[in-house]
Amino acid sequence: MTFDSDYEPFFQPPGWVIGPVWAVLYTTLAMSFISALGKKEELQQFNLIVVCFIIQLALNLAWPSVFNSEQYLLSLLMIIGMVVFSIAYVVLIHDTIPMASRLMWPYIAWVSFAGLINTAYLLNSMK
Repeated sequence: MTFDSDYEPFFQPPGWVIGPVWAVLYTTLAMSFISALGKKEELQQFNLIVVCFIIQLALNLAWPSVFNSEQYLLSLLMIIGMVVFSIAYVVLIHDTIPMASRLMWPYIAWVSFAGLINTAYLLNSMK
């Protein structure tokens, strides 16, 4: 079935909300990661921490082009990856820098919500 480009789930926020939310979230991501970089010597598994952060960020940056090309299953899998690698990052830094860990939770919540929206598009495309 051809995708109906006019489809939008009822719980999808209006477009004007997206930019400001992402501005705040990218700021908190940067603050968290800068904090982690500043505690390099104190963090166990520092290289793994960096890899987790970079993978989730790379998935995040690639996601819009995949979603916009209507590859909804792949974009949903990417969101799952973002959440998994973000949670791994949060767990790995929590004991040493709890504030940097907490700065990631709004991002994880927003990306998880985006996963619900993505799922709605995927289900709609399967009709």
